[in-house]
Amino acid sequence: MVKFVDDLAGAIYDVFKFIMKSISYLLAGMIMVAVPTYLIVWIFGLFQ
Repeated sequence: MVKFVDDLAGAIYDVFKFIMKSISYLLAGMIMVAVPTYLIVWIFGLFQ
């Protein structure tokens, strides 16, 4: 019974770790694309 609970806890930990890593990579990618794009648009907006 202890091994089953340990395996279940390990599986839940792995799922949450995968979800958090995926969300962090998504947010990092969005920031790396959005910030330079926003700056480029802002700079071109100054020239109008």
